[in-house]
Amino acid sequence: MIREIVLDTETTGFDPDQGDRIVEIGALELLNHVATGRTYHVYLNPERDMPEGAYRVHGLSSAFLADKPLFHEVVDAFLTFIADSALVIHNAAFDMKFLNAELARIDRPPLSMDRAIDTVTMARRKFPGAPASLDALCRRFAIDNAHRALHGALLDSELLAEVYLELMGGREPGLGLMKTGAARRGADPDDPGGADGALPSAATRPRRSPRPHQESAAERDAHGVFLTRLKDPIWLR
Repeated sequence: MIREIVLDTETTGFDPDQGDRIVEIGALELLNHVATGRTYHVYLNPERDMPEGAYRVHGLSSAFLADKPLFHEVVDAFLTFIADSALVIHNAAFDMKFLNAELARIDRPPLSMDRAIDTVTMARRKFPGAPASLDALCRRFAIDNAHRALHGALLDSELLAEVYLELMGGREPGLGLMKTGAARRGADPDDPGGADGALPSAATRPRRSPRPHQESAAERDAHGVFLTRLKDPIWLR
């Protein structure tokens, strides 16, 4: 049984070494690359102001976060949820640096980068030179992200789970991944299952006319002429 955690964070900025903090964590569980429906989601009080640039990205204000828990109050639940599973993250170095900075503040051991699966790296290897943002990959794989007006850790994790499976080679037809999540696959004319992943029944499949297998008289005559040009043809033995 392969257990993976698809994870995303939202922050107050780009660098924890400059005092930026995590304000949201979202994660979901995959077992054998299938979403189980188990999720982890929390908003966090960063104990600092919210820069305008960060607010425009995720829409989380200082007022909204003021009564949310501190990281040390949720760390045990978070670590229990992720356990020792591999962590699927888009631009893993960014999120892992922030998570480890939060852990260091409360004297907890860091998470090893060895357990991180970076979907940005996967995308750049598979599509060299192409855009590798989450939005760009959703467009490439026809994953519906129209409802993603702002970044959100759990929503982005749900979208990333679908992107990850496509980067791995695609889901099985009819699997119906993420049917109950915030992210849903858009209708794809190249996908015989359409939006819900269901394959058409035999009764609805178009039937073509049977192909003729008996040769015509003209074809028999032409074959006979062809045989006269051969030396000891096997058809005449």
